[in-house]
Formats: sequence, structure tokens, C-alpha cells
Amino acid sequence: MRAIQFSGDQRIELVHRPWPVVAPGEVLLRVRRTALCGSDGKLWRKGAAHTPGHEIFGLVDQPGHARHGQRCVVYIPVHCGQCAQCLAGQTHTCERESTLIGWNRDGGYGEALAVPEPCLLPVPEDIDDDLAPLLLDTIGTAAHALRLVRPLLRNLASMRVLITGAGPVGLGGLIALLDMGATNVSMADPRPQRCALAASLGARIHPVGERSQRFDLVLESSGNLAARDQGLEVVAAQGVMLWVGENDEPWTVHETKPVRRKDFFLVRSFYFPKSDHEANIALLRRHRASYERLVDRVFDMAEMGTEFARFMAGERIKPLMRGTA
Repeated sequence: MRAIQFSGDQRIELVHRPWPVVAPGEVLLRVRRTALCGSDGKLWRKGAAHTPGHEIFGLVDQPGHARHGQRCVVYIPVHCGQCAQCLAGQTHTCERESTLIGWNRDGGYGEALAVPEPCLLPVPEDIDDDLAPLLLDTIGTAAHALRLVRPLLRNLASMRVLITGAGPVGLGGLIALLDMGATNVSMADPRPQRCALAASLGARIHPVGERSQRFDLVLESSGNLAARDQGLEVVAAQGVMLWVGENDEPWTVHETKPVRRKDFFLVRSFYFPKSDHEANIALLRRHRASYERLVDRVFDMAEMGTEFARFMAGERIKPLMRGTA
């Protein structure tokens, strides 16, 4: 089958690989769409031992299986279902498994992949192929982070909110916040076209790096270390600094006076539990038109090299690779 290989040094190749071997407890999924994600930039630069791609939607192709023909997205954390975290419903923080589909086993930048059955999340027929992958990072990761800190927030309608980074997770956070009742949401991003989209969705634009204002909630979705530093300073007393963006570089926290002399919460959030899936579908249905605006390109596999470079340059919001199913 055809698949995408990340060879390092920003080199992407279209290669032919053996058809996936389906082990017991797994099914074959034919890929329809896989969304590009900024976290794959690490693999783009360093290379990947496996086929990347972790925002995957496809069709189960396992004749005789109860789920044959089912439309599904792929829940990337492989989980045991038996540890304390899994039994508590926290499937994304399984204590026994550390495998992530698209990272340390083959993912969705190809025509098909083998998927453990517990990692299949069904997608209703009224959710278009081009929107289904958004149920994962754009909706799932962003909405879970906000649900996690909701008990720490007072009246959200009166709270001052700042989102740093107008990428897919940041924009997904904006839509989720407005759905939760927020009315005063600012967004900071150095790219004018992304700021324009954020403004059209309901955000106020905040100058990048500006630290004179205070915010009750800061959602840091960019992974930029300077944005993390900014968040620690501008989060108000009794406020929440919510850390979602990823960065492999060491982060040194500078305990300046604005950081030290207040009570505040610093919360890290990763992905989402499977139990959020139905709520994420409902959120997509309520704001379908807004999410549709994030998907700005659907392309064929042979175009991956060009399209991934454009995505990493900030020219796209949420492009999707089209599979063959």
C-alpha cells in the first residue's frame, strides 16, 4: 500500500509498504481522512520509525467482524482497560500502556492501518468525512482541557480569558469556551490571517507578548515557551493557567514577582478520555458551521510534502489528507 514516510530534515516521501498485519483484537481500518497536526513537526524534522498521522478517520474493513463497515475515528492512546486510571474512566492516562498510534506504532498517513478494537470511536452518519477528524485534537483535546478546569472557574460569562495560539486546538478552545458561556475571550497569535479567523469566530485580538492586562483563565495552546512565561505573569490571582501546547525543549520557570506574589492554578491537560466522545459529537453538531471554517484544504497523499510544509509555515489551519476508502 501507499504510505507517507517522514525521513527527517523536513523530507517527506511517498513509499510503498506491506499491507498491515492485523493481530488478534485488532481490525483493519481503511483511511478516509487524516488531519495534519503541528505536533508532527517533531517527526518532520527528526524523522519517524513508523508511519505518522494520529488524527485518523476511516472505515472498518474486517469482513465477518461486528464492526465491519463502521465509520470510526481512532483514539490514539492504546490502553489496558484494567488499571486504576482506566477503571476510573481516564483511558488517556493508562498506567500500563504508553503506546500512541501514529507515534510508536503506525498511524494514518497511509491507505490503511491496524487498530486495536478499544481504540475505535464510532462516527454518526450525519458527521461529514471532512469534519470527523476534528473530533480528536481540535475538539477532544481542547474541550477536555476546559472541562478539567471548569470546577476552578467562577462565572465564566464574567471572566477574562486569553488564548495564546490560534492554531486548531486554540481555535477549538475558543469555540468550546463560547459554547460554555464565555463572553470575553481574547486571542494572541503572530499570524494576521489566523487572528482574522479568530475574530470572525468571536474572539478579541490581544497583542502577542503584551503583559499589562490580567486574565482569569489563560489557555496556552501554542507550545511557545515565551507564551508559557507570559501566561504565568498575566494569569490573575485565583485564576487558572491551562497548559495544553507541546514543546520538547526544556522550560525554565522564572519566578518573577508577578508569578510569585499571587495564588493561581497551573494545570497541564493531555488529550481526552473516551467517555468524552458523545459530548464532543454534540459540541460539533452545535457549532458545525464554525468547525467547517477550520478545514481549509483536503488533498491527495502525493501532495503531502508540499501541504505539510505549508501547514508548518502557518498557511493552513486544519488540512486533511484524503485516503483511498
